[in-house]
Amino acid sequence: MTGFEIIINNLPVLTVVIPLIAGFLTTITGWIDRRLCWYWVMLTMFVVVLITSSNLLTVINSGTIYYHLGGWMPPFGIEYVIDLLNGFVCLIIAFIGLMVAIYSKESVKKELPGKTIPFYSIFLLLITGLMGMTITGDIFNFYVFLEISSLTAYALIAMGDRGDGLVASFNYLIMGTVAASFILLGIGYLYAVTGTLNMADMQNILPDIYGSKVVLAALAFFMAGFSIKIGLFPLHAWLPDAYTHAPSTASALIAGLMTKVGAYAMIRFMFSVFTPAFVIDMTRTAEILTWAAALAIIMGSVFAIAQSDIKRMLAYSSISQIGYILLGVGLVNVIGMQGGLLHILNHAFMKCALFLVAGAIFYRTGIRNIYQFQGLGKKMPVTTLVFLIAALSMIGVPGTVGFTSKWYLALGSIEAGQWIFVLVILASSLLNVAYFWRIFDNIWFGNPHEKEHIKRDEAPLTMLVPMVILAFLCIFFGFFAYYPLHYILEPLSNTLLGIMP
Repeated sequence: MTGFEIIINNLPVLTVVIPLIAGFLTTITGWIDRRLCWYWVMLTMFVVVLITSSNLLTVINSGTIYYHLGGWMPPFGIEYVIDLLNGFVCLIIAFIGLMVAIYSKESVKKELPGKTIPFYSIFLLLITGLMGMTITGDIFNFYVFLEISSLTAYALIAMGDRGDGLVASFNYLIMGTVAASFILLGIGYLYAVTGTLNMADMQNILPDIYGSKVVLAALAFFMAGFSIKIGLFPLHAWLPDAYTHAPSTASALIAGLMTKVGAYAMIRFMFSVFTPAFVIDMTRTAEILTWAAALAIIMGSVFAIAQSDIKRMLAYSSISQIGYILLGVGLVNVIGMQGGLLHILNHAFMKCALFLVAGAIFYRTGIRNIYQFQGLGKKMPVTTLVFLIAALSMIGVPGTVGFTSKWYLALGSIEAGQWIFVLVILASSLLNVAYFWRIFDNIWFGNPHEKEHIKRDEAPLTMLVPMVILAFLCIFFGFFAYYPLHYILEPLSNTLLGIMP
């Protein structure tokens, strides 16, 4: 076997191993020259994008990939499994990680002077944790990576906004620990009744003991833990401060990925550890989830309207957007599931772009109060154009990614006979218009305080490039959503719901 064939055969584990090793080597790179850290992280993320793209293409063309660590067969050994669901999510993690890495060069230098080396090291370890959570087929191994991603997120948030970042990180630590404890209890309960930690093995064993109260308690613990992790209203208390006070680069990374991977984990446990019949008919978990999601959609938007700090407004908006994903999952029909899964991709593009814009504005002006944005349309035209495109996507204007996922969610609601959720989607879009219009008004129509001519002063090129790419994708996938829907999300939705093609 040639060296190239060995690499190809080990691509699944390299998805996790490369950012893990690179995270530790970042320290050595920084000792040589701290300016090299950015290039090292860029190279690492580019390689991870190539690997995850290859993995997903292999799954589309050849089916699910199974990788057994150390040659130990499951259920005794740890198994990495790449199917359409986690292949799709892994590529999102890698791509958003690359975009944020490109953006980070000047932002980190200004906001975190002297902390470049630890920031980039922790950045890569966070990517490692998210990749590991997504790719593993072992339920306890999942918990290990969950803790890695959580601890690194706490550290990144603590670096920001002087003491406020530390307080926000501590609050997140408390809530995250409670959530992790719930998840660990659920894992322990399932292991106690099944005797295995392999997810596929559990799914085969559990149907015979679904009447057990231990299994019901495990499901309840999982749903509570993941609801906290993703910031589902009203368990969202940690999220606004964490997103607001984290460094700009960390805010974009965490908002773009953490809650999406949490939503992935909830979907994985609901449909790949338990079965559709259990969460739909036997426990009514899916029905409860739809109403919780509808409440989050409305309340997140309402709270966003009340904010004047752009990052805090975007944080509350994220609470609403997570509701869209879970609404699609809870509708448990193919078209609704496609809408929810598509929104994982769409929201990663939209929200990451918006937080990158907020960071670029803060980089140039030191301002985060939206009522002080007068004249920014002339001062930073490219940055504000990116904001406009991403915000219109959030609203759901036709031709943008947000419209496509909302359309599928509305059709899924109609198919499920739940017209009330169509009204919720429409109401939320109107609320989105309300809180984004204030920013549009100040940027393009507000009168600046300075009477002199406003000079153009855009963000550096390394910050502009990823923002423009994400804005382009918000439009591209608005018109060409067929590709992810046809090749990935439609067959994936059928598989999750147990529908034979």
